[in-house]
Amino acid sequence: MSSIPRIPHNDFGVLTPPALGAWEPSLTVTVVIPAHDRQETLDLTLAALSAQSYPEHLLDVIVVDDGSAPPLRLPDLAPAKTKLISSPPGGWGRAWAVQAGLDAATGEVLFVLDADMVPHRRHVEAQLRWHHLAPYVVVLGWIDFTAPGPLPSPEQVRGAVESGAEDTLFPLSPYRHDWAEEIIHDHDGLRTAPSSLATRIHVGATVSYPAALLRSIGGMDTSLVLAEDTELGYRLTQAGVVFVPDPESRSWHIGLPTAMRDFAALKRYNDPYIADRVPYRRYLRTDPGRQWLVPYVDAVVPPGSYEDVRATVDGLLASSIPDVRVTVPGPWDALTGGRRSPLTDPDLDLRLIHATFEHDPRVRLTVDPVAPGSRSPFRLQVPPGWVPSKDTLEHLIAYMEEHDTGALCIALEETEQGVTVARLDRTSALSRAALVATPQDDQDDLIDALFGLEWADGETSGFKRRPPVYPPRKKPVSEIAKLTAAHEKEIALYRKRTAALRAELAQLRRESGKNGRDAARWREKAESWRREAMRLVREQDRTVLKRAVRRVRNLAFPDV
Repeated sequence: MSSIPRIPHNDFGVLTPPALGAWEPSLTVTVVIPAHDRQETLDLTLAALSAQSYPEHLLDVIVVDDGSAPPLRLPDLAPAKTKLISSPPGGWGRAWAVQAGLDAATGEVLFVLDADMVPHRRHVEAQLRWHHLAPYVVVLGWIDFTAPGPLPSPEQVRGAVESGAEDTLFPLSPYRHDWAEEIIHDHDGLRTAPSSLATRIHVGATVSYPAALLRSIGGMDTSLVLAEDTELGYRLTQAGVVFVPDPESRSWHIGLPTAMRDFAALKRYNDPYIADRVPYRRYLRTDPGRQWLVPYVDAVVPPGSYEDVRATVDGLLASSIPDVRVTVPGPWDALTGGRRSPLTDPDLDLRLIHATFEHDPRVRLTVDPVAPGSRSPFRLQVPPGWVPSKDTLEHLIAYMEEHDTGALCIALEETEQGVTVARLDRTSALSRAALVATPQDDQDDLIDALFGLEWADGETSGFKRRPPVYPPRKKPVSEIAKLTAAHEKEIALYRKRTAALRAELAQLRRESGKNGRDAARWREKAESWRREAMRLVREQDRTVLKRAVRRVRNLAFPDV
């Protein structure tokens, strides 16, 4: 039996944290403070850290000076094990500074605290108690924002924190992280939040991570200046973490952050970077035909015949979800350029697959079936020869998102050899299972216990066998061309009917001219036929044309 707790979804309610002040910590923690020109507020941050309830011998602090002018200095009031380092050359910004701190940290837990934060006495202790319960939790503190006013001295901060009078240090601003607190409140403290939503509350001003886990996913994305917290929160989710917001880990934020001072400008700056890296933000990926750094779905199609592999890959690339990346594993390095018989080559199918997809950026031909470091939220495996419909992936993912399911197994067919299965996995569920698994555990049983595993029918899901002849030999006729041809036939039929009515009208006029006795009656009948012919021209012909134009337009521009 594993000693690591098994937390389903984000329901950290299965853990029982000890009461503050009533437990014995054992984990070491390194507090990393990235700072740029923040000497005045940094002095207050370090003064508050010097009075923390967490044992002093388990806590050290690294201040990373990110190019301040003049350079930062360490004040007299600071934790005993505090050191100041400079950001290394080659980059700048908060993510770069935090990564420098992570590289230098020795603690089992990495605690990131901004240089304009003043933590309460039990701020560090409140977060660290969760890390003692499970090695894959990420804990976030609770933030109060200060209103404008004079700042206290470091000595006043130290005294207030030591005595538990932190609430008296600053006037309280009415502004809050309302969006984050609303998500937390609406989902039972975040315990019932789905995977794609829990990641959104990751705010880096006060947050603690298992240091080994953070290093295992590559640490910070140092190419980012801003948006780094959103991107890291997304990658942490894919790594299987559980997010724990702790209201007892309180701190002051001196003044308002950038997001509150100029949200529109910040969003305009961040959106392109987030769109490229965070597939959950679907509203940022509405442009048709675009490709992104991190796809929504990483699909794997095992080797097979050229026709089977091509049909399956073509079906996946034609999905209504555009950001799909397909990996076809195989011994591609064995395809040498030496003399061979082209048509009887034993590697002929591999060569044809290679020739088909070698230059398609959406397809990867790799030796490893699962590329290391995949960050996509969903992973799909489809046996060659089975083709999904255009909206198959969209419907399957929508179901998994609605129920926060960990895996869907799609039964394609059953033969004497067994059941042929396609499979859609949630990356965070695979990662969570790997974090808590023992050698005796079955992966599917773990995924079912942690997130849920369900079965679906292949035909109902939209999977079909490829056509007997693939690729199709006939020249494809587009749907627009088919509709246009059908409506042109309908229009021709009405025009033919109109011409017949006009001919009959001319005959009636001739008859009325010969027979003076019934001239009035013939003129009346002729006028009736004339009106009918004109009505057909005006209404029928025009209606058919309008309907044809409308259907063609809707097909060509469905979102207009």
